[in-house]
Amino acid sequence: MPKLKTHSGAKKRFKISKNGKVIRAHANMSHLLNGHGKTAKTKRHARGTTVTDKTSVAAVRKMMPYN
Repeated sequence: MPKLKTHSGAKKRFKISKNGKVIRAHANMSHLLNGHGKTAKTKRHARGTTVTDKTSVAAVRKMMPYN
């Protein structure tokens, strides 16, 4: 059977932790970050990474077969 290809978008957005959890970044951090865009509280809470919801884990793992 041939090797499976990893989904290019998924490998840029997700990472598998050593314990097997799927790690992702927070949304809404691409633009409008100063002035009239978002409050400091919103930007502070969106900083860093978080664990992906369990309903999406199966889909992400299917897109990243060798991680």
